[in-house]
Parts: sequence; structure tokens; C-alpha cells
Amino acid sequence: MHIVMLCGGSGKRLWPLSNELRSKLFIDILPSPAGGRESMISRVCRQLDSSSLTDSTLIISHQDQANITARHTQGKIPVIGEPYKRGTFTAAALATLYLQSFRMAKDDDVICIAPADVFAGEDFFSNFQLLPDILKHSQADIALIGTRPTHASEQYGYILPGGEERNAYAPITQFIEKPEASIAETLLQRGALWNCGVYAFTIAFMISHIKKMGLPVHYDQMLSLYEALPERSFDKHVAEKAQRAVVLPYEGVWQDIGSWDTLCAQLDTHVIGHGGISGSSSDSYIINELPYPIQVIGVPGIIAAASPDGILIANKNNSNEIKAQLGNLPLKPMYGEATWGSYRVIESSLDDENTTVTTLNITVLPGKHIGLNWHRTGCRAWTVLAGSGQVLVNGKVMQVSMGNQFAITKESLFSILAETRMVILEVRIGVTEDKDNILFEEEDWNVILKSAGSSNA
Repeated sequence: MHIVMLCGGSGKRLWPLSNELRSKLFIDILPSPAGGRESMISRVCRQLDSSSLTDSTLIISHQDQANITARHTQGKIPVIGEPYKRGTFTAAALATLYLQSFRMAKDDDVICIAPADVFAGEDFFSNFQLLPDILKHSQADIALIGTRPTHASEQYGYILPGGEERNAYAPITQFIEKPEASIAETLLQRGALWNCGVYAFTIAFMISHIKKMGLPVHYDQMLSLYEALPERSFDKHVAEKAQRAVVLPYEGVWQDIGSWDTLCAQLDTHVIGHGGISGSSSDSYIINELPYPIQVIGVPGIIAAASPDGILIANKNNSNEIKAQLGNLPLKPMYGEATWGSYRVIESSLDDENTTVTTLNITVLPGKHIGLNWHRTGCRAWTVLAGSGQVLVNGKVMQVSMGNQFAITKESLFSILAETRMVILEVRIGVTEDKDNILFEEEDWNVILKSAGSSNA
């Protein structure tokens, strides 16, 4: 069996901690069994590992989040980067073609797709291992996992089982997508399940649907058409049209943590970061990534969240409104992560000559490098605040440590390797961001040096 985790999200419902680059999957906020905190995707990776499923898994995400995904999964799971967001069907189709092209998957191999942002009990992923046999014994086209609803929610899709349950699974008679509260109440009385978004099917089944859409059945050809493809839902275009579908009920913990209200319910403390809560402020939470303290006094039931991207003060029950409040504003992330580390924008402004001046705090993890970059416009000034490593500028390698300063001017090739954890203060003057500036992202530092024709300074 091959497991494909679909990783996406716009990063607005948990703003300001989440953004276009760091969606809710990558926020280190959930309590970890080992102590400290872990992100949602790190939690999923740990659970897959405990069920011995890591080697059978790959993740598909937007290419802008491929690096941060690889970092939070510690490189244990291959990541496919989508060039554009085109919906769950298109992502599942691309993953299927990848498995067929590069992992030599056969037509009768089973694929199980699931959302990467699932929050479920420690035994949830072990149920995935039951799905291939369920498909075989039921002779169904597709097998799903559904969970027992805890209340009549309008936020989830529902699966209505029919007939008698056999060998722990049941045939599906109907899919109902996010019904009104009154209909949801009726569905609960009829034994409906919440749809967990987990679907198992064979390679041949998915290939047949790809062909029906008039799409190519070769990975590279699909990639070349990606930008022109419409957004398609797997639920709508595949699951709901299946002639024979069955569902495996899951009795454990399962929840969509997509709002501040549901996230706070999973926390083990009311204050994370600098700040305090006092007075009659029951059920209030502070989550603060800034170095400045937040104090909540006499205000019950609120979330006070702060990050370099902004500050949110909201009643927890109304916190979902932040998505509409932000609308389609072109919010530029002030915090981001990559395989090599993270960055935080301290300030960005225009000077008197209409030139952009940006100050950043950059952290490069031990043994990591930022890749070979081509500096095309403006200039950069770096000051090493902590740690040590090597800086490569125009083929020359310099050993640097705390207190060292250097400049990177126009048309320079540069990179940096952290031997210990490095913190760098960077000032950019008139720098135009361009993804094409990154020329080389090999993991091997020696390959970077060779590509740049380096020599020791």
C-alpha cells in the first residue's frame, strides 16, 4: 500500500501564526509526548512511524511549502511539490502518476490518500493497514474511513452507511457535504459518520478517472499542463460518483483543528510565550511569538495571538471570522521556514528615494546551508550575531563567527553554511525577491563549493 498525505491550506484561519508559507500544519504548538511542542505534521509523521508506515508514505504539497514540509518531517518522507494549487483530485492524480512512474507501482497496488492536517488518536493510522483487505473482500471501488460524530456539526461532510456492517465495514449509500444543523441532527439519528477524508483505491481505478478527465497518464506530461488545469475536488469527481464504496468506522479521537477554538482545546496551558492572564479571564488563551509580553485582565473566552505577521484579539467562538476579515489581501509573510532554518522580518520600509529597506533575523541550523544564490539587485549587509560557519562570496570561502560583518553586492554569487547554529542580522537595500535567484540547492556543501568555483580566502 502507498500512502499519500495531501498537504495544503492558505494559512488564514490561524492567523497570525499561520500564513501562506507556514500553514497550521507547521506551527510548533501541540504538546508532544516526549515533552516540549510539536507541529501537526510532525505529530502525523510520528504516528505514521509508530504504525510502521513511514516508508510507504509520500507527501504532496505546494512547491512553496515543500522545504518547510521536508524540515518538519525530518526528511523521512518524500515530498512532491505542486507548481500550482489545483484541488484534491489533481493532487491525488499527480501522486498516482508519480508512484507509477518512479516507484514502479502496479495497477493493482492500493493507494490511500489522506489530509496531512488530521488530528487523531495514536491508533488512527493503524486502520489504514486494514483498507487493502477491505477493498479486496468487499470488491468495492473505493474504501473510506469515517468517525462517529460527537455533535451535529455543519463543518464536516457526512457518510451514510447502509445495510449490515460486515467485517467491521459497511456499504455507503450517500455522501452529504456540510449539511445545515437540522439535517445534521437527522443524519446522526440515522447512524451517519463524519468523513475523515481518507480514501483507498487501486492505481487502475485512479488511472481510469484520469483518462475520463482527458488528462495524460504520464507524470511529466501532467506537470506540463498543471497551470492550465481547473481546480477539482476528489470528493466530488471521484468518491461521490463511485458505484461501490464502503466505509470503515473509526471509534477513536478525530478532529479538524482548523480554528483557534478547536486548537486551544488541545493545548496543555493557557499561556504560550511572554504574557499572563489574571482576573476573571476564564477560558482565555495567549499564544505569543513576539518578545513583548501580552497581559489579559478580566476578559474571558478570548484568544490573544501575536507573531511577526500581526496581532489577533478575538472571542474564541468568533475567531473563524478572521479568514473573511483578511479577505484576499496580499499579506506578505513576516515569518517563514525552510529546510535550512527560519527567518523573521523585523522591519520593511521605503526610504526617501523610494528604495525598499528590509531588516531580517535569520537562523541557519547546524550543518545546513541556504543554497547557492545569485544576488542581482541592491545590496545586503550581514552581521553574525551567534554561531560560526563558512560564507561563500564569488568563489571565495571565509570562516566567520560572532561579530563578523560582510557585504554582498550586485551580481554576486553567495551562500552560507552553519557549522553551529547561526543567527544573522541581514539588512537588504533595494533587493528584488526572485525565486530564480536560487541557482543551486544541493544538500552537499562540497557540491555548492564546486559549482561556485570556490577557493579559501
